[in-house]
Amino acid sequence: MLTDYPELVAFLPCQSPDAWVKWALENEELLLVDHAHCEKKAASTAMNLMYRYVDRENLLHKMSQLAREELLHFEQVLKIMKNRDIEYRHLEASRYASGLRQHIRTHEPAKLIDTLIIGAYVEARSCERFAVLIPHLPPEIAKFYKSLLKSEARHFEDYLSLAEEYAGESIEDRVQFFREVERQLINEPDVEFRVHSGPPKAA
Repeated sequence: MLTDYPELVAFLPCQSPDAWVKWALENEELLLVDHAHCEKKAASTAMNLMYRYVDRENLLHKMSQLAREELLHFEQVLKIMKNRDIEYRHLEASRYASGLRQHIRTHEPAKLIDTLIIGAYVEARSCERFAVLIPHLPPEIAKFYKSLLKSEARHFEDYLSLAEEYAGESIEDRVQFFREVERQLINEPDVEFRVHSGPPKAA
């Protein structure tokens, strides 16, 4: 599934653990509920960037498009949930996003660059997780997730290209820093299943 996106695969530090894939398939309802939350949060992140950085023309354009797409995906997840009589409800967020964001530098433009690099990791990991789940999911969900791969990969590319554009220098050190943080977050066990959680913690 990911052979069409070699740059995305190379960007990520590791594959999703098999134990996480098994956990996801055992929690299909929770997967969809949390996926809906992820799409809503992704749209919110894009909008927040638009409000914060009003002088960045390319960012405004790409984040506007991204926000619209994420909200469409949110609506599509809700439709699948409705077809399956699954109620949309509040969930506590996983430690993944907060685990990445705690390392954001506080001065500009470093703050913007780190935020964009994190956005690239979130989108790339989402794409990878959808891809590994597709062969194992019911047809309706698998078809939907397959339709998301192209846009998630493009979102990854948009975030990374914006980080490169606005840094004015190499971002390789920060990319590698967050790569190791992401590896740790993906491989460390979690108690609660989420789209971006690690594998299940042993009882």
